[in-house]
Amino acid sequence: MDQLVNFHHRLVSPGAKSLPERFLLLLLYPFSYLYGVITWIRNRCYDFGWFSSYRSSLPVISVGNLAVGGTGKTPVVDWLVKEFQKRGHRPAIISRGFSGNYTDDVGIVSTGDGILMSAIECGDEPYLLARKNPDCPVLVAKKRRHAISQLEQSKQVDLIILDDAFQHRAVKRDVDLVLLDAAAPLGNGMPLPAGTLREFPGALKRADLLLMTRTTTQNHQHFMGFEAFESSHQLAVTATGLDGESISVSQLQCLRCFAFAGIADPQNFFSSLLKVGFNLKSQLSFADHVTYQGQTLNQINHAASGMDALITTEKDAVKLSADMFELPCYQIAMEIKINRSKEFFDHLTRCLWSK
Repeated sequence: MDQLVNFHHRLVSPGAKSLPERFLLLLLYPFSYLYGVITWIRNRCYDFGWFSSYRSSLPVISVGNLAVGGTGKTPVVDWLVKEFQKRGHRPAIISRGFSGNYTDDVGIVSTGDGILMSAIECGDEPYLLARKNPDCPVLVAKKRRHAISQLEQSKQVDLIILDDAFQHRAVKRDVDLVLLDAAAPLGNGMPLPAGTLREFPGALKRADLLLMTRTTTQNHQHFMGFEAFESSHQLAVTATGLDGESISVSQLQCLRCFAFAGIADPQNFFSSLLKVGFNLKSQLSFADHVTYQGQTLNQINHAASGMDALITTEKDAVKLSADMFELPCYQIAMEIKINRSKEFFDHLTRCLWSK
């Protein structure tokens, strides 16, 4: 599966392609148009009211993206929770819980008073968000309206943040915040499977607010006629071991390190480590939401032989423990910095309270 995911990423990414790869990509184009048309028809059904959408009595913010893969939604959701809490609000997070094996209609990851589910049960991102925001309720549900109903009845929150919900139109939202990777906002412009888009680019008309992530230059303040805000990701200055030990990133940089990650864009994580001066002797990437067990752990331990330390992401670390590895393993958080953050938050709240 990892090899298939990596091959598809290489196939649809910009760059030179072999003749067989170009031929395969050409064969996929009709399926992409078919997929795009189906999603377009589905959206029109919601637009005209032929498909019903649940309207919550609470304000709802959706954080989503147009493409599959990582654009940094989790750090943005985390940032929003903290900003609203600073202003006295009581937000809750609802996620689909992709990759989680929960079977209940609604899974309660956290009530805001302790974590109640494991990362395997609820999925990587919901667990990570619950751990980073211990006083914020986090729920997972395949039908998110059921989780919303539960929160409405509890009367313990005054705001709902939907994680990865731009395409989830069964719930009405007051703000649609869409994240785009500044390096390739629309990929190759094609929907799946010949591209990475979940729907045609015209779907951005539904967005209330665009946030460009991983920007390196100040040139993304407008995109496709929309005003866009900019953000960048940076590594935290402190790493945390799986055993709970904290160490400065500068100390780790002096060691021979082996990095691994099972996220949507592991190469971006590796590049960030190299940019800040890590002595990476080798690295290993896995498919997003990988389960760390048996062969995978053996592969890491074998590849890291002779190194001093292992480095991984926060998202991977929620599924790991220190006794899985022969070397000390450290997680380094990826933090988000939003340019014009006050203006961004003010814009978002104006959209939120005006509807």
